[in-house]
Amino acid sequence: MDSIITYLLLYNQYLVKTIYKLVLFISKNIPLNQWAFDDSNSPEYQKFKVDNLPKIIRFEKVDYQFLLAYYKHKYNKVVKPVHRRNGKSIPSETICPKCGAPHHYIYDNNGNRGQFQCKVCGQNFNESNYVTKPIVLVCPHCGHTLTQKKNRKHFRIHKCTNPKCSYYLAGLKRLHSDIKSSEKYKYKLHYIYREFTFDFFKMNLHTLSKRAINFSFKKFNPHIMGLCLTYHVNLKLSTRQTAHALAEIHSIKISHTMVANYALTAATVIKPFVDTFDYKPSNILSADETYIRVKGIRHYVWIVMDACKKSILGYQVSDTRAVGPCILAMRMAFDKFQSFPGKMLKFIADGYSAYPLAKQQFELEENKIFDLTQVIGLTNDDAVSKEYRWIKQVVERLNRTFKSSYRVTCGYGSEDGALYGVSLWVAYYNFLRPHPYNYWRPLNEIDQLKQADNMPAKWQILISLGQQTILHMQENRLS
Repeated sequence: MDSIITYLLLYNQYLVKTIYKLVLFISKNIPLNQWAFDDSNSPEYQKFKVDNLPKIIRFEKVDYQFLLAYYKHKYNKVVKPVHRRNGKSIPSETICPKCGAPHHYIYDNNGNRGQFQCKVCGQNFNESNYVTKPIVLVCPHCGHTLTQKKNRKHFRIHKCTNPKCSYYLAGLKRLHSDIKSSEKYKYKLHYIYREFTFDFFKMNLHTLSKRAINFSFKKFNPHIMGLCLTYHVNLKLSTRQTAHALAEIHSIKISHTMVANYALTAATVIKPFVDTFDYKPSNILSADETYIRVKGIRHYVWIVMDACKKSILGYQVSDTRAVGPCILAMRMAFDKFQSFPGKMLKFIADGYSAYPLAKQQFELEENKIFDLTQVIGLTNDDAVSKEYRWIKQVVERLNRTFKSSYRVTCGYGSEDGALYGVSLWVAYYNFLRPHPYNYWRPLNEIDQLKQADNMPAKWQILISLGQQTILHMQENRLS
């Protein structure tokens, strides 16, 4: 009996060693992390990836006498004044703007062409004692100072040009040997950082449209306006079809232009209430973007929704697919939290690079750190897709619901009309539309809306709640 147990123990040890060798062989020769994302690890897709934030060295004033004493204490050496061999001198009024060192410690850095360098602290500055680089961006991989390469509309592109950077060398290894050296520029090999020059975190998210008219009804009444919104938004009729339905069913002769004016004004008044309502969101958000037409030109709608409670928390309409509108939509969603959940928040999106860029800006500007997961592809070929695919499908289904109401309009006539058309639909989706998820009741039930017997009355109540919200916002601004 003892010999059998001893044999089994030895055999188990042999199996453990064999499994260890197999795992070691697989990890060296078969990169498991690429099975799910073969395309994303290809050098051709490298340009769609977002690099980590650089190291930021900010300009801070110090005392040169303290630095001189520190150098003497640590290195047992005295920093001597600059010995000028060419006979040229520095103006006596020149001092270092960072440490205050006098002209005795200042180098003529570029041959009497206006730039100086402090020998004590190493700061570069010009003749007006102005610091040339108040903020220095440093590559996180090699410590080399980034070089500004391009200027775009809302950001600057900084690049690490160090040929010995580990990031650059790793990118070269991923390239196929058949790629010619003259074609390497097509692939993103160097570390790149985008410095945004436009502050998207100071933009007002609750501006009112200047095209809205007032509610002084001369020919019609609030009930007719509620009928217009019911046919136009709830039943997905165009403005001309809405005017035709009112004439044929209710014998109300109204122009399609007046229907459009009612919709724009109602959207302007209701939007502040929808955007500032306390949705009590969960910690799982899902985001996606879809396209619309404005005067025949492609525009984009960004939507951020609560994946558990299904409410739309943030939305934006833009003419580009840049990161700016993405940040604004995410700001609208994050403002719905009474206290930001931080790392407990799971933000699910597709593989588009605007989302990690926006995440970087939230970490940099507002110190909001959250978990971003990007679901790539259409099939569940990896563990990430299997776990989070259902969240991505929730917002994809929402896009199809929105498109079913959008197609009848054949596109919007202006960007302002597109934004307020979407905001009107969001108000209907969050507060009026019956959802099977909530047992065919609205997602967010309000006591005032429960008292209304019909849909036109509910629209009038929403407008009244929007007016109260606007008055409250104006009182807070005055106080």
